[in-house]
Amino acid sequence: MQIDNTVTVEDAVQALALVGDLSMGQPTDGSIRAARLAARLAHADGATPAGCCHARLVALLRWSGCTANASGFATLLGDDVGGRDAMLTHTLPADNPLTVQSVTPLARIHCEVSGDIAGLLGLPAEVEAGLRHVWEHYDGNGLPERLRGSAIPTVVFYTSLAGDLEILARTHGLDEALRMIARMADRKYPAPLVRLLADHAPAWLDELESPAPAAIDPLLARHVPLAIVADMMELKLPWLAGYSRRVAELVEAAAVRADLSSAQQQCLGRAALIHGMGRAAVPNTVWEREGRLSAADWEKIRLVPYWTARAGVQIPTLRLEAALASHVYERLDGSGYFRNLDADALGLPQRLLAAACAYVALCMPRPWRPAYQPDEAARVLAEQTQTFDADAIRHVIAAAGGPAPAATARKSLLSEREIEVLRRISLGESNKEAARVMQISPSTVRTHVESIFRKLACSTRAAATLKALTLGLI
Repeated sequence: MQIDNTVTVEDAVQALALVGDLSMGQPTDGSIRAARLAARLAHADGATPAGCCHARLVALLRWSGCTANASGFATLLGDDVGGRDAMLTHTLPADNPLTVQSVTPLARIHCEVSGDIAGLLGLPAEVEAGLRHVWEHYDGNGLPERLRGSAIPTVVFYTSLAGDLEILARTHGLDEALRMIARMADRKYPAPLVRLLADHAPAWLDELESPAPAAIDPLLARHVPLAIVADMMELKLPWLAGYSRRVAELVEAAAVRADLSSAQQQCLGRAALIHGMGRAAVPNTVWEREGRLSAADWEKIRLVPYWTARAGVQIPTLRLEAALASHVYERLDGSGYFRNLDADALGLPQRLLAAACAYVALCMPRPWRPAYQPDEAARVLAEQTQTFDADAIRHVIAAAGGPAPAATARKSLLSEREIEVLRRISLGESNKEAARVMQISPSTVRTHVESIFRKLACSTRAAATLKALTLGLI
């Protein structure tokens, strides 16, 4: 039986918004608040109901490309999460390294991935266009295309004004926020919209303290794969590409062997797809640090499942899945996190998910070690019966040795060599690194990459990875 791992567009958007907020160092309801303000501003400006919905969606998804350029901001600022928070709150030091030259490629990645996610969700063209130009400025000094004035979709200005008001009022107070926004009139956004916002800002901010009205657009009730959220999350660390999808396939198969009900199988698969949501809140430098992690690093990592659990509060339809997913790092001997539960508090679903995540992680390369071969991964996992349940290990290893999922029809799109190149660059390897592993020249890799970009209609490696995962190419 095929397990239904789809969610409504509205739920997918909410999940992507939460991951985006965590990635940018913002409160988990920051994009929700900005979206309500953007819809209010659009309505006050005379936008149609559809236009107001578009403004809400662009504001919710404006950070959906930020996982894809996290490594670039980590390199520039030393901390992709804290650094981007400082960027948004205008608290970066004066000698910060951000320049047009250094940020343009990162903005291009962000906008391309955000636009592609809108396309995957089947959102209107107006939403996709807004996301592809969300960093543009009214005076032509925005990024990545340096568009000017009417060449920029109006929904971009609704979104940027609403987002800036939400962030700056929260961090600097309303009066100072309005002064900061006024100084950017006819620079970042049109002056008439700045005045319109200023007239209503106090009342609109007060409204945010009351519950948001339910979204009723039929477009948002359609169902889309929850894997879209997993793929977006894992763009943060290239070596994670496809991890949650593999865990979902494995734990569903293990649940069948464990004779769990269909509902439990589905919950496990969906929990696997979202178990890494909280990872977005931890800077890339922590995940990729060489050597022993500090106590401060571990405190950040221990909060990963906590933030995943919070997703269930914000997205009630994923409450059960988020609760299950937040147990993925608990261990039988009480050494896990974040709740420090032991065997008495962990049921078979939690034990299966933990074992499946560990097995798949062992089979994938990490910056500090190569991938284990399946039999070696099985041996390593089987030796850890103090921390992982023996029955869960047995079911996972048996499921991992079962028939592989049916291959997708991909040869008509990319050649086998192109797929191998794509697999290597999706893991974050440079052309030189991929060439060395594949024993071909870097120029040949570059030629393959150009062909892949052309065939997948993209211009960045992050966008190619996202499309490849969606199409089942890697």
